[in-house]
Amino acid sequence: MKSNDVLSMYENLAGLSGQMKNAAQAGEWNAFDKLNVQASVAAGAAICGVPALDGAKRQRKIDLLKQLMANDRAIRDVTEPWMGQLDRAMCAH
Repeated sequence: MKSNDVLSMYENLAGLSGQMKNAAQAGEWNAFDKLNVQASVAAGAAICGVPALDGAKRQRKIDLLKQLMANDRAIRDVTEPWMGQLDRAMCAH
């Protein structure tokens, strides 16, 4: 994987995670699931590691990772309360 491929992968993942965030916030779980599969496939490209980046490319990767983390937090803000409700409902029976 070349440095441009690394950035393309992170750009794609950031876009997918943004779409996943929007789907979660809208309660569109079928769309969320499909996007999650796409993101898993895209992230699989890094399974053997990625080359180190320098300068502007490194900063862009950091910015994309921050976007991914913010989207992940927003998704968890939607799903964690729901998972807690589900857990309480299952324990009640």
